[in-house]
Amino acid sequence: MGAVFFYHLTDSPLEATLPMLIGKARGAGWRVLVRSLDAALTKRLDDVLWLGPEEAFLPHGVAGGPHDADQPVLLGDATSDGFGCLMSVGGAEVSAAEVGTLERTCILFDGHDGDALQHARGQWKTLTDAGCAAQYWAQEGGRWVMKAEKGGVG
Repeated sequence: MGAVFFYHLTDSPLEATLPMLIGKARGAGWRVLVRSLDAALTKRLDDVLWLGPEEAFLPHGVAGGPHDADQPVLLGDATSDGFGCLMSVGGAEVSAAEVGTLERTCILFDGHDGDALQHARGQWKTLTDAGCAAQYWAQEGGRWVMKAEKGGVG
């Protein structure tokens, strides 16, 4: 069974954190699905990935195109079949069954948004109660610090 990592964004915005995490996941050899249910958010993240620094370019596509199965990184509302890593943004749901089929699941949420924080807490409880191993990461002084862990994360 895979593990779910929660990222509480306070110092860095999603647009800065997501490319860093995608780069790490791709470095591990995983195909990445960035699940977003909001078309405007998906478009914004697509733009961020296209306009990033050339040396850190992350090839990707938006779900619904003819080459979805070939994309190393896919953005949008799609199933996690065929991916090694799922990154949930904007409150997109993740099931315990999905966590179990993936190498890594990441849930990124805005720590300055009370609704996003409550939603992430609910996801933590639901997923850990279902037996998923989880880690909670928060930013402190520009660094990521693990604040909580439940279950064994390999």
